Amino acid sequence: MKNLATGTSHAKIILIGEHGVVYGQPAIALPISTIQMQATIHRRDAAQTVKSRYFNGDFNMMSANLGGIQTLIKTLLERFDAPDQGFDIHITSDIPSERGMGSSAAAAVAVTRAFYDFFERPLSHQTLLATANIAESYTHGQPSGLDVATASAKSPVWFVKGRENFPIPVKLPGYLVIADTGIKSQTKIAVATVRNLLMIEGATIQKRIDHLGDMTRQARTALADGNMGALATALNGAQDDLRALGVSHPALEQLLAVARQHGALAAKLTGSGQGGCLIALAPEASIANQLAQELSAAGATATWVEPLLTDD
Repeated sequence: MKNLATGTSHAKIILIGEHGVVYGQPAIALPISTIQMQATIHRRDAAQTVKSRYFNGDFNMMSANLGGIQTLIKTLLERFDAPDQGFDIHITSDIPSERGMGSSAAAAVAVTRAFYDFFERPLSHQTLLATANIAESYTHGQPSGLDVATASAKSPVWFVKGRENFPIPVKLPGYLVIADTGIKSQTKIAVATVRNLLMIEGATIQKRIDHLGDMTRQARTALADGNMGALATALNGAQDDLRALGVSHPALEQLLAVARQHGALAAKLTGSGQGGCLIALAPEASIANQLAQELSAAGATATWVEPLLTDD
């Protein structure tokens, strides 16, 4: 057992396919390696303490909103036959919560990696996913697994619920600007909005969902072929579908318009919508950086610039 152990993870965004993925359509998620989370464990003789953005104190007194992480840690301690082992875990994060960027999944991945490092045990990718999803299941009920898969990935992930997810190739040297509206996403409400519309309007909404799947498949091909125009068409088409599904928001629409006015080839919401973040596609870094400045001036509370191509 180590005296000091660490585990890291990162944010994620959904490039395309949100909401469609609930109904069996594919989605593409991107790991955002520049937005990090880290869990650091110091060995202690007896006390078990947690320090984080939302809670500081005795592990057994963690607040209800952190029940997923508490359940995960208890499971790990039991797995390693050390339920009373003392520790001090410090979780630090640059990922905003409730913005569709996978903060809870990133915490679960970082904590799992940290405890496996602490107890000096090997950790396979399959075990990492299954273990981190213990926390996600507590927090979200029946998670798709997309967030954990992407928070632990190095490459874009092709995801279809209930099937094996896998990395996909990217040969497109573009940039994404991520902009935070400052409004919390309401995932359950947004999912219910789509479900209710589907019940009321039936075939019309189903066509939108099916079209989202078509746009996602087009985006996958565009990424592999390096076709910027085709990717832009797919992203803009997806935003039209998401707007029709009732999951956009006036703050998102305002920033989407600003992005398109200042050089974005495409712009759409990312995640559940009704708040949260948007992404804008730029062909080069200078335009992306300018877009970030313009979006901040228009009211975005935070922006990030991420290349589609990475060294990984």
